Amino acid sequence: MNDPAVRVDTTSQVPPYEQIRAQLAALIRTGRLAEGERLPTVRQLAADLILAPGTVARAYRELERAELIRTRRGAGTRVAALPPEPHAHDRDQLTILARDFTSAARALGAGTEDILTAVRDALDPGPTSSSATADSPARGSRTAESSAQVTGVRNRRERPA
Repeated sequence: MNDPAVRVDTTSQVPPYEQIRAQLAALIRTGRLAEGERLPTVRQLAADLILAPGTVARAYRELERAELIRTRRGAGTRVAALPPEPHAHDRDQLTILARDFTSAARALGAGTEDILTAVRDALDPGPTSSSATADSPARGSRTAESSAQVTGVRNRRERPA
């Protein structure tokens, strides 16, 4: 498994800060980003994703409000300890995200089974993932997607193969 990555789809109706917030929150809640793990600085992640620093700063503020990360002067931004009680999700927001994803997938020509497979793969990513969307010709220039490694000493921009 590769280091967790954050991807921003600039063609999505979901604002970039919300994409960053949701992806980091999921990585933290699933344990892929462990307690105490250091996140890139706002400026570094913004540069890696080719976004304005204010966009990343807003995502980090939202994560701090949710008590998923903490920022300390001199110590950087780190993953906070998860609360013992389970996280209650916002059903309305989940519905909106699902509709956005479904609409975008249908615009790419995906059928119901392809969409369900993509969701299953996203829920359980691994080396045996059956999703072939990364090499799909439909993505082409229509989807401007940037990604950045979230962990490690240095962050770098991934380039599509």
